[in-house]
Amino acid sequence: MASTVTTGKRPGYGQLLRTPGAWGFLLPGFAARQPFAMLTIGIVLLVQHTTGSYGSAGAVAAVTGVSMALFAPQSGKLADRYGQRAVLLPGVLVHTASVSALTALALADASLWVLFAAAVPAGASVPQVGPMVRARWAAKLDGSPLMQTAAAFESVTDEFTFVVGPVLATALCTGVHPAAGLIAEASLTLVGGLLFAAQKRTQPPVRRFDGAVGTQARVSAFSIPGVRVLVVAFLGIGTVFGGMQVSLTAFTEEIGNPGANGLLYGIFAAGNMLAGVVFGAIAWKTGPRRRMVIGYIGLTLAASVLWTIDSPALLAVVGLLVGLCIAPALIGGYTLVEPLVPASARTEAFTWLTGAVALGQAAAVTTAGQLADAHGSAAGFVVPLVGTALALVTLLALGSRLTPATAGTTATGLVAARGTSGMDHRTRVTVD
Repeated sequence: MASTVTTGKRPGYGQLLRTPGAWGFLLPGFAARQPFAMLTIGIVLLVQHTTGSYGSAGAVAAVTGVSMALFAPQSGKLADRYGQRAVLLPGVLVHTASVSALTALALADASLWVLFAAAVPAGASVPQVGPMVRARWAAKLDGSPLMQTAAAFESVTDEFTFVVGPVLATALCTGVHPAAGLIAEASLTLVGGLLFAAQKRTQPPVRRFDGAVGTQARVSAFSIPGVRVLVVAFLGIGTVFGGMQVSLTAFTEEIGNPGANGLLYGIFAAGNMLAGVVFGAIAWKTGPRRRMVIGYIGLTLAASVLWTIDSPALLAVVGLLVGLCIAPALIGGYTLVEPLVPASARTEAFTWLTGAVALGQAAAVTTAGQLADAHGSAAGFVVPLVGTALALVTLLALGSRLTPATAGTTATGLVAARGTSGMDHRTRVTVD
């Protein structure tokens, strides 16, 4: 099932960014989500400096990623129940303190097990600003064709974050002090998170669950079958990010040109950003589920040849193709959350997807690293192939679960949608 919403006015980025109140949460949200991309590389560079071991540094970073993936949905569930501000304010304080403690312990040459223990709260308390921004878009654009544009915009923002964040953290760690990356991460989290939390008017309303007439029944996002299918799909996408990071590093070292790693990964990331920009600017006639499946098929096919490549130029081309295919899969998945999940559980749903990417990335970093150490970069590139292939099989086999419970297999109807101006308008919804 896929749904397409069409109106007389073609949706676009300009129209999206003119949504009342959008800039109020976009700007602080962008600052507050930068630390998400700085944390892992900041830990790796600091712990490697203090221990002399990339293996130990990667293990501590992996603990942080797994902890974040496991605790993020609980943070989202609490935000849906009590409001984003109520969760974000203590969250940024705990995260700032946890990262500061981890930094101090690493500089004090604490044992590896102590660093593991400190990495758990640092990961568990990562503020889920990206999912919170998406939930604010969903609340403002409920039933609007601009939801697809918003999903594309957020995908590009995420990818831009993962380009800027690591570069900033690396520059600080290598040019200022090995701990400077984590110090900047904690500072940005505190300042950006508090500014974002201050935007009270745009946060989604908290739903009442007191059993009175007209109130909604509380539902966990993960109890919805379609969300579980999306989680598996996003795990596969996470294996691409993690596998590419490690395997590209190993590949450039094998060819004696480690400096090319940044260029190759930048091309891969640029493909994702470019596809996201274009994808959101097109008025699609096919629904998000179909677009997601097509994008995932392309992603799996592109990943299937990575392990065969021994030329940097050819790897750059294929890496670009892999990046181009990620955005349609991600955007399609995020767009499906709105029809699948009630408003009372959307922040939780978005955190499940973000956490799935982080968990897949952490697993891929560990697995690809071991394979690359033992058998070379070609073996590491097998990880994105296996991850996407397994997720694609799940997506094809259980794709029917991405159908909203209230929709039939084929239906065309008129629904009333409320625009951001507060005026009711008629919107045609096609479900195919």
